[in-house]
Amino acid sequence: MFNSVNTTVLAAEATHNPILPETPDLVWGFVCFIVLLVFFWRLVLPRMKKLLDERGEAIEGNIEKADIAQKEADALLEQYTAQLADARVEAGSIREQARADGQRILAELKEQASSEAARIQATAQSQIEAERQAAVVSLRSEVGSLAIDLASGVIGESLTDDKRSAAIVDRFLADLEASETASAAGAAESSTGAVSS
Repeated sequence: MFNSVNTTVLAAEATHNPILPETPDLVWGFVCFIVLLVFFWRLVLPRMKKLLDERGEAIEGNIEKADIAQKEADALLEQYTAQLADARVEAGSIREQARADGQRILAELKEQASSEAARIQATAQSQIEAERQAAVVSLRSEVGSLAIDLASGVIGESLTDDKRSAAIVDRFLADLEASETASAAGAAESSTGAVSS
């Protein structure tokens, strides 16, 4: 009897393919697959689609925002470039204006210095002329008194007549000035003649 059970088991095993599952296993596997497919189709797939759509919209929004930001940055760059160019032009005009103002101020200062030098020179000339006149007057009186004293010593008489002695001194000084003027004019003529030769 033991042999007959073995042979039926062996016969059943011989007719059954070990690679293929049994029919109840196939049915339960198919039911589970349908349940999971419905679960994924109804719940998971719409959520995944919604999530992917939201992510796509966010990416598109970010791309649009980036495009807008890029356009704004380009516009700002153009504006800053234009402002920089305007600032450079303005700086150039300010520099030219400052240079012109500096030259004008320098010319004014030179003119003021020239007029001040001319005024100082005129003042010095008038002061020199006044001192020369004072020296001439002083020398006339001293030379006159010395000449009278000397003449008195040479002649041996006293020349105390003031009017007469003053006239003699004046005539003597006039002759002296005339001789100096003549000698200065002769020297000028000789230097002019030497230059023209």
